[in-house]
Amino acid sequence: MKGVILDMASLKPDDLDLTSLEALPVSWTYFDNTPAEKVNARIDGAQIILTNKVVLKADNLKDSQCRYIGVLATGMNNVDTDYCQDNGISVANVEGYGTGSVVQHALMLLLNLTTSFLRYNQAVKASDWQHAEHFCLLDYPISELRDKHLVIVGSGQLGSGLARVCQALGMRVSFSARPGSNDDPRPPLNDLLSDADVVSLHCPATPDTENLIDKAALDKMKSSAFLINTARGTLVDEHALAEALRSGSIAGAGLDVLSTEPPSSENPLLAEPLDNLIITPHSAWGATESRQRLLDKAVTNIKQFLQHTT
Repeated sequence: MKGVILDMASLKPDDLDLTSLEALPVSWTYFDNTPAEKVNARIDGAQIILTNKVVLKADNLKDSQCRYIGVLATGMNNVDTDYCQDNGISVANVEGYGTGSVVQHALMLLLNLTTSFLRYNQAVKASDWQHAEHFCLLDYPISELRDKHLVIVGSGQLGSGLARVCQALGMRVSFSARPGSNDDPRPPLNDLLSDADVVSLHCPATPDTENLIDKAALDKMKSSAFLINTARGTLVDEHALAEALRSGSIAGAGLDVLSTEPPSSENPLLAEPLDNLIITPHSAWGATESRQRLLDKAVTNIKQFLQHTT
């Protein structure tokens, strides 16, 4: 059986053990990345396709021999799953592989914001401490997380994992109702925003979550509140957030995702430096252990597919 991996370099494979992947009864071709115009040619003749973020539309698949698509991620919005279902193509994603990595990253963003870590680190590099009158610098705000109210959107493994570590720090945690749900007994996000000291997003990108954090939501938050987003960039209205950070209507934000990735320099959150904003390059999932777990789970999914086709 022939298989292709369309964006292998996104996994940084030099860090990983590929033994189980290469032990499969599949003849693999690896591509570091695949632009849209080359997808059809590269999947030609392949029964198994693995993709992280390369888009697979009906037009790509209609003349292919594909029988299985493995998404090397949790989200499957880059695959036309309706077409696959109608045409007997199995699709499997990988869930739960990056919980430890993403949870610690979300906590890292929050801790950096609450301790003004980056500002103090920059102050030392600029010799401000070396020329200080006292033994310490207290030029930037520092706040404790203990007794603060954390509101989490998304109660899956990631949201629940962050809740546990933040409760260990003494935080009070609330989960909002699922956006768009009519039968979730938990309070809707809008009812929790005004009391939230931290809002952390851990929900998928859906029509109900697009621009979930918009100007109206930001206006309801405390001026001392922080926003954390390690989920999907489209959950946040980036123009509204940039204005809220500039005006001080919220205290800060820590983001690992933006609406378009890689982002444009014209993104409103990148257009000018904001001291109360931390952005990391969609790297929350990237711990070596997380990426190895992702690969191993993808291999297990392929094994299950092969068992059902032989």
